[in-house]
Amino acid sequence: MAERYYPVGIQTFRKIIEEDYVYIDKTDIVWRMQNKRKYVFLSRPRRFGKSLLSSTLHSFFAGEKDLFQGLKIMELEQEWKQYPVIHLDLSIAKGKESANELRRTLMLLLSRQDLYSENPNEKTPGEVLTGMILRVNRETGKQVVVIVDEYDAPLLEVLHDDNTLESMRRVMQEFYVPLKANEQFIKFCFITGITKFSQLSIFSTINNLTDISLWPQFSAICGITERELTTAMHEDIEIMAQTNHITSEQMHQKLKARYDGYHFSEQSEDIYNPFSLLKAFDSKRISSYWFESGTPTFLIRQMQHFSTDIMSLDSMIVPSSAFDKPTEAMSSALPLLYQSGYLTIKDYDSETQEYTLALPNQEVRIGYTEGLLPVYTGIDSGYVQSGFAAKFWRALKQGNIDLAMREMQSYMASLPYVEGFKKKLEEAATKEGFYEYTMYLIFSMLNVYARTQVKCQRGRTDLVVWMPETVYVFELKIEGSAKDALAQIDDRNYAIPYKADGKKVIKVGVKFDAQTRVPEEWIIKEE
Repeated sequence: MAERYYPVGIQTFRKIIEEDYVYIDKTDIVWRMQNKRKYVFLSRPRRFGKSLLSSTLHSFFAGEKDLFQGLKIMELEQEWKQYPVIHLDLSIAKGKESANELRRTLMLLLSRQDLYSENPNEKTPGEVLTGMILRVNRETGKQVVVIVDEYDAPLLEVLHDDNTLESMRRVMQEFYVPLKANEQFIKFCFITGITKFSQLSIFSTINNLTDISLWPQFSAICGITERELTTAMHEDIEIMAQTNHITSEQMHQKLKARYDGYHFSEQSEDIYNPFSLLKAFDSKRISSYWFESGTPTFLIRQMQHFSTDIMSLDSMIVPSSAFDKPTEAMSSALPLLYQSGYLTIKDYDSETQEYTLALPNQEVRIGYTEGLLPVYTGIDSGYVQSGFAAKFWRALKQGNIDLAMREMQSYMASLPYVEGFKKKLEEAATKEGFYEYTMYLIFSMLNVYARTQVKCQRGRTDLVVWMPETVYVFELKIEGSAKDALAQIDDRNYAIPYKADGKKVIKVGVKFDAQTRVPEEWIIKEE
């Protein structure tokens, strides 16, 4: 097989085409998106191809027809007119800590545009953008295309700081005013980012901005679909399978479990994380590439701010208004969790118009728990991934829950806790919920499916863990004994719902010591 080159970290359409990198043709969707629409907004998670989409639009409107030869758009576009393009990537403004810093950065960004010409009368970013649009239109006689990538980058890191957010938001408002005020001079405007700020607070008078983020016909515009993987990238699966000495079908299933599972509308195809998938094909190994840079700090801050129950994220039934809210109107971290890719649509009930949201795949489950373990329990996640992980997983796989609990006891007794967490830890350790969080996160980090506070007919089960051949039903106690915990499982029939699955059902009563924060005793009984 010929060597294949993957555009890892390459976001320029021209470079990908000219240098013969693997490219998944979505130009038909791109054409439909811009056809008969003037102002378009799209929200997608980080590293999902938004910048490549922006670059593709740039090349299309710049009339670079030679780059699109052999692609689907050639059957759709007849005119191939050339327009001047203002293409702004606001990731350069990420991490600015004041409105003045942001203003200077926007001025610098505008000065780097090919269409820029200095005018001393233009003092603000909005004035410069207005002048640029008007001058280009006057000099060329053509309407202007404006593309704004990562529009929300300047604001994400200050979501927790109301004063700074408000002053920086005013800068962004002034910057975006020309996009509506000069509507007659604009051919097309495309704005993309992770989150959604309402039109009123950011885009000012752009009241005709079309948000296509949840439209079924555009759900696959970013990311790689199941169909695209098994057709256009079938060769890549075969190459990776051969390298790893497994069958193509086995490799496909591994990729699917790790990177698939995203849906951006109720009718969306299965969509894979494109960044991780391409990294896996490039390196010929499966890993959690999306989390190499860690969990975004803005997300963790908002989860802490709203006291998010991370154990509820495995399955949530909500109306669209709950997860599709503008960022500044959030009353929980749910919109950010969805928009940033930590939750995705798994089902839709057309009668109740409710969505089921859940974690997309193994990569997200492992990655988000690794990022959240220190925040919610004080445990350094690096120690979970050390020798304990292999021993604990091996014991679970063998069905030896007693050995697994002994490994957990030894492990938790030796844990170093995150600096500054001691006071919070001492308070948390007096509540059973702390141990539910800890065990849930440890199981999740090892990619073992676990649920807490599972409803049943006579109460709520503290923790249920699903293994390929066994279901474990845990009841945890601080006050009382392991015998009391096991008795509660029996008295309230916590284990009965799982007998119908055809798997072995194991009941585990556990007593934790609030002083040492380790499982002190446990009793195991098969249902």
